[in-house]
Amino acid sequence: MKHPQKQRTLRDLRPGQRGTVSAVGGAGAVRRRLVDMGITPGTEVLMRKAAPLGDPLEIHLRGYELSLRRAEAAQIFLE
Repeated sequence: MKHPQKQRTLRDLRPGQRGTVSAVGGAGAVRRRLVDMGITPGTEVLMRKAAPLGDPLEIHLRGYELSLRRAEAAQIFLE
């Protein structure tokens, strides 16, 4: 895996852009929650939209829509 500070994250995507998850960061309950929601390495995600003030973000993955906070999205690294 590349150095996390130089690698693109889900938070960096703009509406309409796609990416493939390479790793899920974070620790403990936060990481477990993201993985339980289906955000695993190899999963393709599409950024649907961001709220006017930036939180939350709406993404599409595995056939469903999911809302995430920007802080959570920053823990999801993309290829």
